[in-house]
Amino acid sequence: MTATGDGLTYLVGAERNLRELLLDSDVLPLLQGVLAAGAAGARLVDEYGAELWSVRDPGGGGEQLSDLPLLLEGEQVARIQVSGEREGLEACAELLRVALDTVLRNSLKRVLTTEIHTTVVNSSYQELLKTNGELALSEARYRELAGNLELRVKERTAELRRAQTHILQQEKMAAIGQLAAGVAHEINNPLGFITSNLHTLQKYVGRFTAMLQFYRDHLSLDLPVETVSAEGDRKWRELKLPIALADVGDLLSQSLSGAERVSRIVADLKGFSHVDDAGEMPVDLNAELERTLSVLSHQLRDNAEVNRELQALPTITCQPQLAGQIFLNIIQNVLCHGGAHPKITLSSCCDGERIRISIADNGPGIPAAIRSQIFEPFFTTRPVGSGTGMGLAVVYEAVLRMGGTIAVADAPGGGADFIITIPTGKD
Repeated sequence: MTATGDGLTYLVGAERNLRELLLDSDVLPLLQGVLAAGAAGARLVDEYGAELWSVRDPGGGGEQLSDLPLLLEGEQVARIQVSGEREGLEACAELLRVALDTVLRNSLKRVLTTEIHTTVVNSSYQELLKTNGELALSEARYRELAGNLELRVKERTAELRRAQTHILQQEKMAAIGQLAAGVAHEINNPLGFITSNLHTLQKYVGRFTAMLQFYRDHLSLDLPVETVSAEGDRKWRELKLPIALADVGDLLSQSLSGAERVSRIVADLKGFSHVDDAGEMPVDLNAELERTLSVLSHQLRDNAEVNRELQALPTITCQPQLAGQIFLNIIQNVLCHGGAHPKITLSSCCDGERIRISIADNGPGIPAAIRSQIFEPFFTTRPVGSGTGMGLAVVYEAVLRMGGTIAVADAPGGGADFIITIPTGKD
């Protein structure tokens, strides 16, 4: 408010810097969210490069991954800089930019509204009449601004959904990569001893060939039978053929067993991935559970106890890959949080209208205060950099696509119990 020769003049909406429009409580939680997603650091700097807000993981590292402008009314007011080493952080930086853009616009609108209100209250009646006319024009402009803002919000929401879909796909690919590494390890074990056995058999075949060639050469000389027999016995012992003959049977049996094991692993993985199945088809959820356990056998075999309490279930029509995604991510979550010797109890039943599947563990459980958050994207209780927080978000998405629901309860004796309910589709 300034004094002039004609009275008092009110200045509303004077230029303000970013520190006057945004509070620490507006910005820091958003920066902390980027850290929780795996970034090593995130900060806002002004147009001169001076730091306004920043957060950093003390143990983090990595180069700067993004440098995005923050605009207000078409003018740059700051830059958003995110550093780290994890893939997908560019998408997190873009999410941060959109969130800050929305907060900044709302804050500016709030400040302008407050200033206008204060001006009107403190002005005289004549000023109020004048201001009323100005407000009428301002209202029209704000209506136009609100319409544009609503359109921009819709556009930003669509961008956020696309970014979330992209990150979900990255999480699925990461799970597939981890699964592939485990399956490769499982296949390499039998292939290792099959290869070793074949090398041994190759040496034995060389000895057998040498023995046959010995008899062929000596019989062509027309020597006495006693001489050929004596020389043959000596050659037999020299080539250690008794040991080779005793070992051949075991080598062949082990190799056949290993080849059959590789065949089963490949068949289980093919069945789990449903690579030959397109679209929806009848699915037995018990069978999908068993396939998931088969492809995770390398993780379950040595350190986990699995108890089955499965009842016969009707088939449901759905995309079979969805069931695999659900069971794989939940069981891997149990293995991650269940300690050194997790115990997993799988149960299933059907009341005619709904199928109920329970996956319970003996781990530390999930506190009631965060149960409503665990299926949200990026939420994780693990240390920063140890997880993306997208595994259970993938589960939630897959359950919704099957038309079902998922909830978490306390397991008997402690631990968490993931309860999945899927409609059978029967009236």
